Amino acid sequence: MSPVAIDDVEAAAERLAGTDIVQRTAVERSRSLSERCGADVRLKMEHLQRTGSFKTRGAYNAISRAIDGSGERAAEVPIERVVAASAGNHAQGVALAAADAGIDATVVMPESAPAAKIEATRAYGAEVVLRGSAFPAAMEHARTLTDDPGTRFVHAFDDPDVVAGQGTLGLEVLDQVPDVDTVLVPVGGGGLAGGVATAVKARSPETRVVGVQTEGASTLSESLAAGELVTRDEPDTIADGIATGGLSDLTFELLDEHLDEAVVVSDDDVANAILLLLERAKQMVEGAGATAAAALLNDEAVDDLDLGGETVVPLLCGGNIDVTTLKEVVTHALVDRHQLIELSVRIDDTPGTMGEISTLIGAERANIRTVRHERSRPDLPVGDADLVFEVETNGPAHVDRVLKAVREAGYEVEWTTREA
Repeated sequence: MSPVAIDDVEAAAERLAGTDIVQRTAVERSRSLSERCGADVRLKMEHLQRTGSFKTRGAYNAISRAIDGSGERAAEVPIERVVAASAGNHAQGVALAAADAGIDATVVMPESAPAAKIEATRAYGAEVVLRGSAFPAAMEHARTLTDDPGTRFVHAFDDPDVVAGQGTLGLEVLDQVPDVDTVLVPVGGGGLAGGVATAVKARSPETRVVGVQTEGASTLSESLAAGELVTRDEPDTIADGIATGGLSDLTFELLDEHLDEAVVVSDDDVANAILLLLERAKQMVEGAGATAAAALLNDEAVDDLDLGGETVVPLLCGGNIDVTTLKEVVTHALVDRHQLIELSVRIDDTPGTMGEISTLIGAERANIRTVRHERSRPDLPVGDADLVFEVETNGPAHVDRVLKAVREAGYEVEWTTREA
């Protein structure tokens, strides 16, 4: 018997319908992504939940069932406190659900968790404990805080009540897009993907459910290939929300049974997806939230999935990106698109030369961010120098125009992709 069935998901949907802390989020068509992969792409805007992610669905379902004594892990004594470990989004879901229920919450987060997620969790009323460099260490410490019989541990994904709550997102997608052919789901610990796949396959067996992970956290495809759980102690990805280090026995069983395919994308794909969603869809989405859409920017994934003519729904499951991470991601994407480059210009080191070259670059409507003199390179003749400009452009064609202008003025110039 499956650890989570459609009846569990439907019961969770009824329970969530009775609260205003979980919203029914919109679906919007993406013309840019539709043209990119030849499909009708509809974005599920789950990042617009009050906490900025889907996690409140599972947290509310688990906590409310624990309190009324009907849950999978109901305690023998009344619940007065919940404990959780989280990279950030589950933390906020647990904090909000606990506050709504009138009980205390303690959440252990890795020291690398984004500041925005830490502060938001505290703002919802939870005590935040920072421990370890990654999610597995935070999880280990959180387990030590649950000795009190009045304390309920709310796992981010290894909990049938949590998974059932996350599965309500799948029911919502089918209700909003009845003709959906493929649902793309980001995968960290597998709670969202396991719940969504369970719901979708029960209600619409012909609909394909595809799990998406990044290369630095690709434990799903590795586990499916090995036929057993594969974990990583230090997952390495800009999509911190899915950097759990692995699935659980519960979610692996559900995904092995219900998931159709798993694809892997790069951090570059994720960065480009964040920027595309920001520029074209006007949506600010975090790395984990953009991972499903990133599959539509990965040529190998698009070819393997053969999405042409389909109706495709990527789940934008999180929008909690802090300013520092956003800056890094945008810079990375700009570098990848040759919109942020370095120009190295060889000059006679005489007064006025920097101003002349700056004028040439500015005349082509390129923006100079920084400039530095290089006078100590061993290959430089006496009296020569290299001027290194960090320049913003509109892309490859614009780079060519800038290079042409500088060269026609008699300067030797080379360009490189700026290191992100």
